[in-house]
Amino acid sequence: MPPYDPSTFPPFAVTVDLVVLTVRRHALCALVVRRGEPPFQGRWALPGGFVRADEDLGAAAARELVEETGLCAQDPSAPAVGNGAHLEQLATYGDPGRDPRMRVVSVAHLALAPDLPAPRAGGDANSARWASVDDLLGADGSFGQEGESQTPLAFDHAQILADGVERARSKIEYSSLATAFCPQEFTVGELRRVYEAVWGVVLDPRNFHRKVTGTPGFLVPTGGTTTRQGGRPAQLFRAGAATVLNPPMLRPEV
Repeated sequence: MPPYDPSTFPPFAVTVDLVVLTVRRHALCALVVRRGEPPFQGRWALPGGFVRADEDLGAAAARELVEETGLCAQDPSAPAVGNGAHLEQLATYGDPGRDPRMRVVSVAHLALAPDLPAPRAGGDANSARWASVDDLLGADGSFGQEGESQTPLAFDHAQILADGVERARSKIEYSSLATAFCPQEFTVGELRRVYEAVWGVVLDPRNFHRKVTGTPGFLVPTGGTTTRQGGRPAQLFRAGAATVLNPPMLRPEV
């Protein structure tokens, strides 16, 4: 092998950015952090960080997920755990001007989890919060808490967030991914509200119940019931073994 001189190539860094989605108060929400350091100091951004020299991309995303939310990436082949979250690679973003510091390539990941508690800030972020994706992806492309100026998300994070939301919206049509927003045991009504929050629509309860309980391998009855939603006891289910839904749950046209 001929001698290799790495200095002949321009240096660049690799980061992971996380689109962390959950359903809070029947609305699809994303985790955002306020940057505590330049560049874009004071602006809201997606959580993430630089990939360390000794870790691969998946390990870096899982580490950032733990640091930002306290959640562990769920191994699909292992039994579900109480603080586990679905984590998958979303897309790669490499526009040369996306980061003013240097050439930075970001490998974004999508994380989905049930209703999560108030987040804690870490790293170079001085505050963190859940925000409705409708507010984050508003028509004017800017976001800010009540009483503060509205500014766009830092870097290209608005595009990354939009791509992550669309991935979630499209994927729950043909996969069992919607159950990742639910606790280990859930009712059909709770699952329906996930679909409604992610898609931004209102679904007919009877038709939805018929579809999800009639799709092979989608839901498995646990034998228990709950009254946590009020009214009569509702049957509890857990996610079945199916990863692909046949027939799919087609998104209503709006």
